[in-house]
Amino acid sequence: MPRKLHNALTPVTVRNAKPGVSKDGKEYVKRYADGGGLYLQVKPGGARSWVWRGTVAGEVRLVGLGSAAGANAITLANARENARDKSKEAASGVVPVSDRRKLQREASAAHQAARIAGTTFRDAAESFLEMNEDGWKNDKHRKQWRSTLKTYVYEHFGDLPVSEVATEHVLAALKPIWRDKPETASRLRGRIERILDAAKVEGLREGENPARWRGHLEHSLTKPSKAKQRRNERLGKAAHHAAMPYPQLPAFIETLRAQEGIGAMALEFTILTASRTGETIGAKWREVDLDKALWTIPAERMKANAEHTVPLSDRAIEVLKRVHPLAKAKADPANRSLFPSYHGGALTNMAMLMQLRRLVASRGTGPSLTVHGFRSSFRDWAAESTGFSHQVCEMALAHTIGNKAEAAYRRGALLPKRRKLMQAWADYCDGQTVADVEAGNVMPIRASAS
Repeated sequence: MPRKLHNALTPVTVRNAKPGVSKDGKEYVKRYADGGGLYLQVKPGGARSWVWRGTVAGEVRLVGLGSAAGANAITLANARENARDKSKEAASGVVPVSDRRKLQREASAAHQAARIAGTTFRDAAESFLEMNEDGWKNDKHRKQWRSTLKTYVYEHFGDLPVSEVATEHVLAALKPIWRDKPETASRLRGRIERILDAAKVEGLREGENPARWRGHLEHSLTKPSKAKQRRNERLGKAAHHAAMPYPQLPAFIETLRAQEGIGAMALEFTILTASRTGETIGAKWREVDLDKALWTIPAERMKANAEHTVPLSDRAIEVLKRVHPLAKAKADPANRSLFPSYHGGALTNMAMLMQLRRLVASRGTGPSLTVHGFRSSFRDWAAESTGFSHQVCEMALAHTIGNKAEAAYRRGALLPKRRKLMQAWADYCDGQTVADVEAGNVMPIRASAS
């Protein structure tokens, strides 16, 4: 059995140790054992350093202990003490590392701890917004994020370290508005959840997200749809966007066409295309092909983030031809707004709504209607008065389709059928008189359903 080394080196041997030399005269790294896992390592050229060598979890490891020569040299006695410390760490199950790496790790851990302690929820929210808001569709969305956080969250835990935000804090922000402002509260919960998820990715917090709905907050708060329904019941409001019954559409369209102004033409175009307000007011002439009677809305302007093509009826084309001269004086023809405001640029999102309110008020009857509600009028008409399939009607409204293969088929195969649908809708809107509506008569659809 070989003799176990113990303090085999001396200061003199350390000072005079040389690198190894092969038979062909080339130098190589040579290690001199002192015992207890300590080695003096001499490299070609004479550079000396201390290393600890040991077995940890079945693997041989070498850990540098520092220089053995020069101004910052570690003495033999100190090297032996360091080697004993490494052996104790290995025996306790800790993987030994060099003192330099250990100091680096400790400094990094201290820096991270200070970063975590010094990052408030407000800081994390601002960082999240800075990284993500460029990808959002419009300024209104950006402002809503900042406004709701400032109004409802920061007073409760804006200055609390993001690592300490807990369920109790999230509930303190949500409960006061969950009953009376359910839509705002639900969106706010989602925003808090995303900010906290991002903070976890950044290493600023650990554990479950206290703003998570499924399996967590759903046990403490009423389901958003139920809260909205109850709020509407208390206020005497309809659960959905107030919509005009479709039998009233022909009479309304007749009244609308008698109005002057861009707002009236934009509203009629929106009704005829069953589109959303934002899709109409953001439309550019480059999206329209009058010869093919198509309006192609790019993905970034669609709610579902997918390009949507709208077949334009004869009447929709007439509306566009009426409004086209109003944009001729503008530069960059392709970038002109379909429905420009009087001051240049596009209409505001209130232009059509105010037009609608004025018409409803002038008739002296009817609920407080919304522009979006005309999409419901279209859908009710299509379902109750035509033979067009469910798929054709849903595609006309640009509703999301879950099955990707089915969605791809519909985009390619249903355009001719949707063209018939939109023409039938335009014919219906144009096919009745005020007298017909007052008498309760429903005119037959002029285009055949398919």
